[in-house]
Parts: sequence; C-alpha cells; structure tokens
Amino acid sequence: MRYKELSGKEIVNIKEGSRLGILGQTDLELNIETGQIESFIIPNYSWFGLKKEGTSIRIHWKDVKKIGEDMIIIES
Repeated sequence: MRYKELSGKEIVNIKEGSRLGILGQTDLELNIETGQIESFIIPNYSWFGLKKEGTSIRIHWKDVKKIGEDMIIIES
C-alpha cells in the first residue's frame, strides 16, 4: 500500500472509541534500514490547526488492527 492511499484516513482508537487525527496531519517514523513504517506521530493541534501545542501521540504500527476505506482502526 502506498502512502497516498493512507493519506486522509481518520485514525480511530477502538478501545476508547476516540478519533485521534487524520493521516496526512501526522508524521511518520520510518525504519532507516527497511523503509517500513514504525509509528505514526500525531501532533496536538489547537483550533483550526494553527498552533501546535502540548505533547504528541505516538501510535506504533503493531497497534494498527485494520485499514479500511475511510479510517485506520488501532488498539492501543
């Protein structure tokens, strides 16, 4: 799967039922040797995404349970 196919999908935590962000507003942590995604880093944005505040959320690739048409389901 290519990044452009993942971009724009909502990331949802199935345990809490919470929306964590949209892929495309996140950073990716890659393994330099393999090129595989290790984790998504979701910044904490304030209103309209104008100012970055607080701590980021790191979601490890192993926590991804399902990639659907519109969202990525994680269990963290």
